[in-house]
Amino acid sequence: MEMLALSHVQKHFGEKEVLKDVSFSVPEHTVFGFVGQNGVGKTTAMKMILGLLPVSGGEIRVNDVPVRYGNTPTNRFVGYLPDVPEFYSYMTPKEYLRFCGEISGMPSKEIVSRSDELLKLTGLGQEKRRIKGFSRGMKQRLGIAQALFNRPRLLICDEPTSALDPVGRKELLDILASVKEHTTVLFSTHILSDVEQICDEIALLHEGRIAVKGSLEEMRKRKKEAAMELEMERVEETKSLLSAFPFLKNAQGSTLVLEDAKRLPDILHFIADRKMAVVRMERQETALVDLFMEVVGK
Repeated sequence: MEMLALSHVQKHFGEKEVLKDVSFSVPEHTVFGFVGQNGVGKTTAMKMILGLLPVSGGEIRVNDVPVRYGNTPTNRFVGYLPDVPEFYSYMTPKEYLRFCGEISGMPSKEIVSRSDELLKLTGLGQEKRRIKGFSRGMKQRLGIAQALFNRPRLLICDEPTSALDPVGRKELLDILASVKEHTTVLFSTHILSDVEQICDEIALLHEGRIAVKGSLEEMRKRKKEAAMELEMERVEETKSLLSAFPFLKNAQGSTLVLEDAKRLPDILHFIADRKMAVVRMERQETALVDLFMEVVGK
């Protein structure tokens, strides 16, 4: 089932066309990466999914229910973590989650059990300090707890790791990866290494349109064939190969890079005829960043 679907969505601010024709769908129980450069329109799309901005064209559906601007019934299915969550800083984590439960009308016993469950999940179960003393990473983890409090079908995270240190990023990514059994995660980011760690599928937004979309494996297959690395035992053999095959690139030391795999048999015959010693031969994995740079034309 598709938990979220955008169909030919457009957004104009006056004469400025931010989103031109955006279509993608997010399957249930996946972590879906919504990828693009800063300022490309990811946050605008998120706000339209939440009904905070009207669409200029097209349709958005959450759990197969149309999103309506201003007062949308679909938000009962949604939890939201902005890039900079705000809290009442004088509260403790438990006090804040109790407040969230009370304003949503949740029964007292369920508020207590749900708070304990989520604070444990986010590593804040033993935290007694007031929120004003929290680090950025701790605030992001509390933000996830708040966003998950009402058991949403869809969790929307807008650049949640952009200002975190490596430890904070890993903690947050681990939490997001662990919750997809119970919810669907839409993860907006420009940090491609984060996408490669936890996302099942991605959509890459560029110049107002979805440039590519699919699983990570499908994304890598769209990229040109991966290069081969060839490491020789002796420097003299490396020089001999470079002389015989000028299209080879010298990466470092005795390691050569072959970008055209069709030429590999010729090189292997050359090596075998001269009884050269090969230390390592390995296909380079196509990184998501390569595809991203290819799409944005840099």
